[in-house]
Amino acid sequence: MRKFTKRNESFTCINCEQEVSPHPSSSRDHCPFCLYGLHVDINPGDRANKCKGILKPIGIKNTNRKEQIVFKCEKCGEEVNCITAPDDIREVVHNLGVN
Repeated sequence: MRKFTKRNESFTCINCEQEVSPHPSSSRDHCPFCLYGLHVDINPGDRANKCKGILKPIGIKNTNRKEQIVFKCEKCGEEVNCITAPDDIREVVHNLGVN
């Protein structure tokens, strides 16, 4: 069972360098402007992953009525899914689903 640790911190995006504010209702795990993230969690919010690679958004999938961003770590190659945030730029999210 995956354990969730609430971590809702602001940060500067490693990809687009935008200042990212805390998530409006949950925990922030990716940039709402370019959707990139860091491979820092084993379980959501635990910051226990030693990889620390850049998570590149590569697609969108829908499971259990939740829209998820599919990421691929540029360092270790692992694919990771994260639920979209309400303040993600919708055009950027939409463009992930367009091939």
